[in-house]
Amino acid sequence: MTDPTYLTSPAGRRLAYHHTPGAAPGVVFLGGFKSDMGGTKAVYLEGWAKARGQAFLRLDYSGHGQSGGAFEDGCIGDWAADAAAVIDAVTVGPQVLVGSSMGGWIALLLARAQPDNIAGLVGIAAAPDFTADIEAEMTPAERAAMARDGRIVQPSDYADQPYVFTRKLIEDGRAQQVLNAALHLPFPVRLLQGTADTDVLPAVALRLLDHLTGDDVRLTLVKGADHRFSTGDCLALIAASVEDVLCD
Repeated sequence: MTDPTYLTSPAGRRLAYHHTPGAAPGVVFLGGFKSDMGGTKAVYLEGWAKARGQAFLRLDYSGHGQSGGAFEDGCIGDWAADAAAVIDAVTVGPQVLVGSSMGGWIALLLARAQPDNIAGLVGIAAAPDFTADIEAEMTPAERAAMARDGRIVQPSDYADQPYVFTRKLIEDGRAQQVLNAALHLPFPVRLLQGTADTDVLPAVALRLLDHLTGDDVRLTLVKGADHRFSTGDCLALIAASVEDVLCD
């Protein structure tokens, strides 16, 4: 595996990325919470893009993967700014954003901020505003721990280490919400969601679908698929969805 390239963002954070030159519009993969650019979906899409000569970018937010910084120091706004910094520095022209879980939220933030720079969006179990759900579902003991320690710890089904949710993450999440006001996306949007996803429930995808406006917004539900969405069939569906957006 080749070493990543690094850049220093305007905020001073050292960010790692892999960029493959190719045809426009480029495709950008945005990973999930505590995920990294070496995940199955990111690497699969990179191979798919190389095979068709499409420009492709995958990156690590600060505190993730090979980028600098501590994970617990970050928040949604920081990670969206990280993604924007790499996209602005490395890519040319409008891009197709592919956001997985939290990456779907970040893709929506980027699309809201700069819709003219987005050629299309594919959300994979997109998790907009998930910090609001965490806050709403805190137990009394967790609320006490957050007030006392500035963080809570919850088990993870996807990593050896538990998830840490900080006060900074929760408070910043309130300012980054995308489901609290109309969101118009003037480009093709494809939302993919597994019915067996217990982390981001299908109801979230339906709420997002109902919230978005645009001439070409579609949701595909995959019976039995879980949050990883990384089986062979799911990966092929992701690639087909990106191709559909590119050809739209």
